[in-house]
Amino acid sequence: MGAVRASAALASGCAAGDAGVGYGAAPSLVSGGGVAGTTSADLAAFGARFNAIRASACLPPIPPSNIRYDDCLQQRLFWVAEDPSTNRGSAWGHQPTRSDGAAVVGCDGNLAGGSGYTGATAADRWWQSPSHQQSLYRPASTANAASICIGFAMTHGGLPNEPASFARAAAVRYAC
Repeated sequence: MGAVRASAALASGCAAGDAGVGYGAAPSLVSGGGVAGTTSADLAAFGARFNAIRASACLPPIPPSNIRYDDCLQQRLFWVAEDPSTNRGSAWGHQPTRSDGAAVVGCDGNLAGGSGYTGATAADRWWQSPSHQQSLYRPASTANAASICIGFAMTHGGLPNEPASFARAAAVRYAC
């Protein structure tokens, strides 16, 4: 978070968030079909923006170590990205089917995606959506932030010919 924003958050009586450091590593997996998965930079960008949004809303930050790469979400995003359909939305959603009939794998979560998406973009989109905001950020929750974990994963590109600039992201909130 920039110095001006941090000062504004502190002046309003809110926590300043974090500096985008201390987030865990992501393995940068590549799917069997060649789709790139979550990088450590994706995870850090998501975590820093997620906590900056929380701070601007006077919500306590989630400890960086509690914002984690999630392999089960990664497997679902690989499954979506490897759908051979040219329709990017054909396997998208919470009860998806793939154009080739491949059985669903991985775990469902809050979904975001599009051209030029980053971990930070996904955090913004989820805050802007009332249902996703309630699922991930939970502004009315009184839970201790140290007991909250956020799982996160991304893919970059997809089959049959999606560019790496087209990204999909998933996140889920759970008790640590």
